[in-house]
Amino acid sequence: MKTKRPGNPNWGKAQVSTVPVIPTSFEQVVKALGISPHEYHESAQLKDWVSKNKNSKFVPVELLQTWGMTVKAEI
Repeated sequence: MKTKRPGNPNWGKAQVSTVPVIPTSFEQVVKALGISPHEYHESAQLKDWVSKNKNSKFVPVELLQTWGMTVKAEI
């Protein structure tokens, strides 16, 4: 007769994520512009998009700092 052991039988096993990975708006814009991370700071089109969307979309902090931009604080 087999007895059931207490605890989670899947403990320590890798879990498969069922949540789809969706790129951020920033990643979509970068892909559409066809630029790589080391080209971000040189792109006038990306800078324009960031200045318009920095308060509502994800933008890497380092890029905001490079361009001297600040984001409105949420209250």
